[in-house]
Amino acid sequence: MVAGGRCHATTFAAPSVYCKDEIIQFSIRKRYGAVVNLLQLRYFVSIAEEGSFTRAAERLFVAQPSLSQHMKSLEHELGGALLERLPKGVRLTAAGKEFLPEARAAVTHADRAKRNARGVFGLEGGELEVATVTSVAFGVLPPAFELWHANHPSTRIALREFTHRQALDDAVRAGVGDIAVGPRPPHWNGPLVALGWEEFVVVLPRSDPLAKSKRAISLEELADRDWVLYGPDHGLTHLIQTACARVGFVPRSAAQTGQVAAAAHLAACSLAVTIVPRNVLPRDLDAGVRSLKSPLVRQLVAYTRQSWSPLAQGFLQALVALPWDQRPHSATVVD
Repeated sequence: MVAGGRCHATTFAAPSVYCKDEIIQFSIRKRYGAVVNLLQLRYFVSIAEEGSFTRAAERLFVAQPSLSQHMKSLEHELGGALLERLPKGVRLTAAGKEFLPEARAAVTHADRAKRNARGVFGLEGGELEVATVTSVAFGVLPPAFELWHANHPSTRIALREFTHRQALDDAVRAGVGDIAVGPRPPHWNGPLVALGWEEFVVVLPRSDPLAKSKRAISLEELADRDWVLYGPDHGLTHLIQTACARVGFVPRSAAQTGQVAAAAHLAACSLAVTIVPRNVLPRDLDAGVRSLKSPLVRQLVAYTRQSWSPLAQGFLQALVALPWDQRPHSATVVD
């Protein structure tokens, strides 16, 4: 309970969870002058992220009329609309855009408070939240998850994936993830452990003349090719464009995808060439795969905000135990 501005917990309550929720609601109430509960915030964030009441209801496993009623109640308490209802979906109003960051932070911190309390109380069946970029989620983490699950079969894993390294870093700073695995973040002040190096390779259709040779190729040889890219907001598109710009050309996009593994298959289908991390290549891929004469590599690390939680420490041990590649000779480091 809350009395005299302080949090007091009975012997039957989880103090850190109860007080944390009270602090979150007090913070929102102080700024917006309304009583807003955590359930409303969770619903609002889901609708904003999905852009649709229908998809948000499916994600939350609640009835859509109930979801709509909660949002009407929230908007009434705040004194205005947060969502603009459209024929197909919704979008945030100016007030909604202002409200979303704090609502998302409140939900994130409340979830973390619950997990931290479970860790302190030594409860079984806890949840490990891992934040990462999509290519690492597909190519690097599965063996670590396998090792982790063998040693901790009663725990759950929540994987939070981002398409750009900057989005990952921002999310971790905002409270997402017990542990993050991805490219080395610039100017990171929290704990960080270097893991190894990730090499990028060229995938070509079998019909491409360069696919018939066994030699490493130079990036300049691909200047006249069509490319499979990953969309304007994807980190690997920036990586490819930067690498190509260094040798004097702009890659000509023939196809776009948000999935790294799909890019390799699209290249194999004779659509264009692409660059992918070597560790995401399917073993049965029917395509030409060539290293670059000056290999493109980036360093992968594990990091967190302030200190490693017990679950994060255990997963870090699983990560370190994997067989990581070393930096190739004469490699070009990208981020």
